[in-house]
Amino acid sequence: MKKWSATLAVALAVLNPAVQAQPAASGPCQAKREDISRSIEAAKAQGQKHRVRGLEKALSEVERNCSDAKLQAEHQQRIERQQKAVAERERDLQQAQRDGDPDKVAKRQGKLAQEQAKLEQIKAASY
Repeated sequence: MKKWSATLAVALAVLNPAVQAQPAASGPCQAKREDISRSIEAAKAQGQKHRVRGLEKALSEVERNCSDAKLQAEHQQRIERQQKAVAERERDLQQAQRDGDPDKVAKRQGKLAQEQAKLEQIKAASY
């Protein structure tokens, strides 16, 4: 009896669509389309007609304009801009260290740490 009920539980879990794994998106644009589609369904279920129209417009824009290469290039540009900001903060810190003002050094170290954290966040984000 225990063996039969365990088998039944496994079979139900496998057949239950909520338990089945979602198929992986083939790229960032496909992931965006799937995310917007899920949001559309949720908005429809909640009767949010204005939100549905806005999401449908967003979906058509993604379908028309989204390319994985373009998203990757934009992501790389964000990384490069942030790397320049980090380099600028490093120069500011070096100048403060040369000036010998401990308050300025501490302030510049804090700003550098913030810019470095932003850079890591951008790098970790998917494009």
